[in-house]
Amino acid sequence: MQENLPVLPVFVSIINSRTILFCAISERFCISIKKNYLCSHYARVAQLAEHNLPKVGVAGSNPVSRSFLKNFSMYRRLTEQEINTLATQACRCDDWTRVEVKEGFTPEYVRNVNFSGDIKIGEFKEKIVFFGGVKKHTGLFNATIHNCTIGDNVYIGQVRNYIANYIIEDNVVIENVDMLAVEGLSDFGNGLSISVLNETGGREALIYDKLSAHLAYILVLYRHKSAVIDKISTMIREYAQSVSSDKGIVCRNSKLTNCRTIKNLRIGEYACLDGIYRITNGTINSCREAPVYFGPGVIADNFIVCSNSEITQGAEIFNTFVGQGCILGKQYSAENSLFFANCQGLHGEACAIFAGPYTVTHHKSTLLIAGYYSFLNAGSGSNQSNHMYKLGPIHQGIVERGSKTTSDSYILWPAKIGAFTLVMGRHYKHSDTSDMPFSYLIESDNDSVLVPGVNLRSVGTIRDAQKWPKRDRRTDSNRLDFINFNLLSPFSVHRILKAIDTLKNLKKVSGDTSDFYYYQSTKIQNRALENGLKLYEMAVNKFLGNSLIKRLENLHFTNETALRKQLLSNTTVGTGEWIDIAGLIAPKSEVERLLSDIETDAVNTLESISERFAEMHNNYYIYEWTWAIDCIQQWYSVKIEEFTFADIIRIVKIWKDSVVSLDKMLYADAQKEFALNSRTGFGVDGGDTDRELDFGQVRGEFEQNAFVQEITDHIRQKTALGNELIERICETK
Repeated sequence: MQENLPVLPVFVSIINSRTILFCAISERFCISIKKNYLCSHYARVAQLAEHNLPKVGVAGSNPVSRSFLKNFSMYRRLTEQEINTLATQACRCDDWTRVEVKEGFTPEYVRNVNFSGDIKIGEFKEKIVFFGGVKKHTGLFNATIHNCTIGDNVYIGQVRNYIANYIIEDNVVIENVDMLAVEGLSDFGNGLSISVLNETGGREALIYDKLSAHLAYILVLYRHKSAVIDKISTMIREYAQSVSSDKGIVCRNSKLTNCRTIKNLRIGEYACLDGIYRITNGTINSCREAPVYFGPGVIADNFIVCSNSEITQGAEIFNTFVGQGCILGKQYSAENSLFFANCQGLHGEACAIFAGPYTVTHHKSTLLIAGYYSFLNAGSGSNQSNHMYKLGPIHQGIVERGSKTTSDSYILWPAKIGAFTLVMGRHYKHSDTSDMPFSYLIESDNDSVLVPGVNLRSVGTIRDAQKWPKRDRRTDSNRLDFINFNLLSPFSVHRILKAIDTLKNLKKVSGDTSDFYYYQSTKIQNRALENGLKLYEMAVNKFLGNSLIKRLENLHFTNETALRKQLLSNTTVGTGEWIDIAGLIAPKSEVERLLSDIETDAVNTLESISERFAEMHNNYYIYEWTWAIDCIQQWYSVKIEEFTFADIIRIVKIWKDSVVSLDKMLYADAQKEFALNSRTGFGVDGGDTDRELDFGQVRGEFEQNAFVQEITDHIRQKTALGNELIERICETK
């Protein structure tokens, strides 16, 4: 019979990016032909639709559309026997013809379920092991399900209210949940506008699933590039439209247990939601290699959370983007904020902040508000003010990478804190120390006292630089943020060079005998200025020597002409100023070139913007050498075409002295942790002997400390490295 039936004409019409209309020429064929014949043509319809959807930007972007196409031809209607079996198992449905199942479906594992709308159900062949070793067979139990597609080996049980308008993929567990539903068309947090830094508006960032710290940096801080901002915002809105749907999705292997209200949520693979209180209008971008965990008591409204992140222990987030590898918990509160790779927020609160990579706060009394931060360690009681009770909370602050705030520190915005600065005390004078990196900013007699460069000899600064890469929690192969961990880079050394010029000018203008020098609403003591100059100069020598030695590593030269050729850069990119765009250190010229290309539509997709950021990151050391060799010529007063072997030896000796001197300062700083006053409180109830023994058991011996050993090893290694290059040059001579 099948061979004699006419071919069923099928037309596929793309109405818009969200709707697919399938039309058959004659309705009577749909009634008369056999089930297998109809399914084969439905499969052809799905193939046609999948072929055409990419042309309008739907396939590959909308998981609901993908699941629909994938499962379109897999289902059949229930048999009369199956309907009777379901009815005897307390299942109810107003119209059983709207319930479709896979061929391997068994009604045995569907009990006490109310169905409505269009329902598709897969197979139930497996058992699931719950906590404590309890095993339960997959199936649907004690639930109301409306307008849903349910995959294979899904367990749904004890749904107190209902599940509505969801695609639930294979191996999902949903147990003891109040409500899981989508109402109307939702973008699931994509395209949401977040008022960052300025609570009253003006620096809004539109968020989407793959927002990087670098793109957000442009959106928030480059408002003067209005055409660029408009075009990026349009791209994000188009992306939000492409993923919008009136159906949510729970992707495969996810678990939702003991949860209350879940509305308009899109959940990625292998996500775990346990005991949450309320989640609405958001996306959880979980994946197998980097699952996301939402824990007890969480409230989240209008958000996106990326892979490897944990939101747990009563955290509350509103209008917030959470990047990869972040942890927010222990009643942490965040509103209108952005968090990027490996941020941690515990106990405290955030309002209108841009938390660049590795922004960390662990204390109940800590408030971060209206600020841009990156690699920040915020101490207990750290606080800022953005409201002067005049025109509202319109003020903002910048705290550049690697800074720390001590307990009970306070900054009155607006202010700008330089990279790797320690902030101690309370500061009301709107200081700008961005051109004085590696400093202390200390309160003294109601003044902000600046101690330039002193953090270069702090063991804490070096320890931070070492621990950041080790604490990268991201296991997702698709990393959104490109992070440069280098302590000394063209970005920081360029600032150091400006600091050296500034300090020399201050000394020249005010005189050598001045007790204090005034700079950007701060005071600098005479002794601190002199010491800062020495530390800054050693840092420049260290960086430039490192770059030079790396460039000449394992090379032998027959003459000085060959040496000069090796010193030439392979590109002109890298000269001039460098900037840190939320963890990505790059030449300012490259960032400006990207912005120009966006403005002229040479770069017109979010993916191509990300690729350009990746290119900057991957070419860092190529660009760094261009900057370094240019700086070497100026710093050591020698032109590249005049370089001699003697110049190399001179620079390496200066480098070796600087590296060893800085390491010895670090060694001395670490030794303070083992001084007598550090032993106060040890050997409680005992004498001096007990105190020494107790201290040794807890802290160990100074020389055996792992970090101290790293310092001494570093001195030996760098000394040997410098000596080896000098010997190699001498052999050539």
